[in-house]
Amino acid sequence: MAIYKGFRFPIEFDDAFAQGLVMVGEVSPDNEYQSREDRAAGRPARQRVDEVTGKRQWKVTVTDPAETKAKRASFEITLLADVQPVPATSEALPGMRPIELEGLTAEPKVAGQGEFKYQSYVFRATGFKATSSGSGTKATRSASSGEGAAKAA
Repeated sequence: MAIYKGFRFPIEFDDAFAQGLVMVGEVSPDNEYQSREDRAAGRPARQRVDEVTGKRQWKVTVTDPAETKAKRASFEITLLADVQPVPATSEALPGMRPIELEGLTAEPKVAGQGEFKYQSYVFRATGFKATSSGSGTKATRSASSGEGAAKAA
């Protein structure tokens, strides 16, 4: 049995992040690299589109409270949606809110450099849902499909 490069494994949120995630900051568009010449010419930045789903990519920085290594505790999750996903929870502290993702997938990858390589994952999600922990959670509001950033194992 062969598994092709870039295969996305569906995974339950609670299995991937037993203690949940904390979103730091806001959801923003995941734009393609824009050269100095493009910026000087006044060309607008183009938002990335996922080649598998055809959905626009959004990124958000999250922190995993269960991670013991500080370098790997914070990472980006890429959300795939036609419209900007909106978290279903309120802020616990300014700029920080507990989140739970739906439609989560994990893509294995190798991270690190030289002899210091390690197993990591690219997480993608379809949107946000109300967290099971924390008070004051609202009804779920999710966007289409999503993709996420690297998380070390």
